[in-house]
Amino acid sequence: MERLKKLREPKNIIRLAAAVLLFWLVGVPPKPIVVLGPQKHVETINPRMGVHTRLTDEVEEWKIKRTLEMVREMGAPWIVEYFPWAYHESQKGHFNWEHADMVVDHARRQGLTVIARLGFVPEWARPKGSTVAYLHRASFDDFGEFVYAFVSHFRGRIKYIIIWNEPNISLEWGYQPASPENYAELLHFAYIQAKQADPEVQILAGALAPTLAPEGSEWGMDDLVFLQRMYDAGAKDYFDMLAIHAYGWKFPPDDPAAVDEVNFARAELLRQVMVRNGDGDKKCIITEGGWNDHPRWTKAVHPGQRIEYTIRAYEKVLEEWDWCEGVAFWAFRYPRPARTYQDYYTFVAVDFTPKPIYWEVQEYAQGER
Repeated sequence: MERLKKLREPKNIIRLAAAVLLFWLVGVPPKPIVVLGPQKHVETINPRMGVHTRLTDEVEEWKIKRTLEMVREMGAPWIVEYFPWAYHESQKGHFNWEHADMVVDHARRQGLTVIARLGFVPEWARPKGSTVAYLHRASFDDFGEFVYAFVSHFRGRIKYIIIWNEPNISLEWGYQPASPENYAELLHFAYIQAKQADPEVQILAGALAPTLAPEGSEWGMDDLVFLQRMYDAGAKDYFDMLAIHAYGWKFPPDDPAAVDEVNFARAELLRQVMVRNGDGDKKCIITEGGWNDHPRWTKAVHPGQRIEYTIRAYEKVLEEWDWCEGVAFWAFRYPRPARTYQDYYTFVAVDFTPKPIYWEVQEYAQGER
């Protein structure tokens, strides 16, 4: 009882509080100080190499910087990164670019060219209960205004903008039926706004999911059919380049293109659609693609095959596809484990441990392979 009374004395309470505060201060590790550092440049024998990064949900700045350093050290000058509309305009007309600035500034300091992918609808711009991919015609103006704000803010720092992702599948179109006509109209809104903000910005259309969906499917539309119908709807005047998704599945990169097969060379068929519509002067960029080496997934290949196919695909784009300006494979590193087959697309583990494919691609980029 006497001991308890002493503890309640003011001077002892102050001492106890000070001890607790000291313990807390000592026990909390200081945040690392992260600076941009000196300007770097990518050393590579293949200037078209790229990867799709996943830094949107990476919170800590040192992890963002280290990821981009490792991209440069691997020898890839291009990255595709996702900039969700809902993250940057959670309330209409109120923009927050802090995280986006961090990613872009670190990427540029590492000598990387950023291709920005835009999408992900905020709650205020879509009906209650709809998904983040649901963009109603009534909100096309709102998206166009976001594109204007984004391009204005990053003028001189980001030259390439992808409008939406895989609009030919229902999942990415808010579970609405895939509509090339509606997507062409969305392009119109976005293109006009983007060019007003920066006449030099390059608008990438498409980013279509490679699929053999039959006519009338509720889940999606064949990418070749979708692209042709985009042209039929007048999309030609509202994009500067075509974004292509080129997944190889179980096939090597030199497997011939065929309308009834999804493989890496399917990109050539999309290119043919462009040429037939008088759009052969425009370039393409592969903004997603690659191979997966999960031990049990039915569309995966063995790790050694994945390495060889990936390097051969980088070579193929450089040596044979003069119409393809770059190829960014999915995905460099995730901020957290997906705990699915998706983890087997990455080049680097969550904890920054390079996978064998990273070292092999690096050797190729350095001309040592």
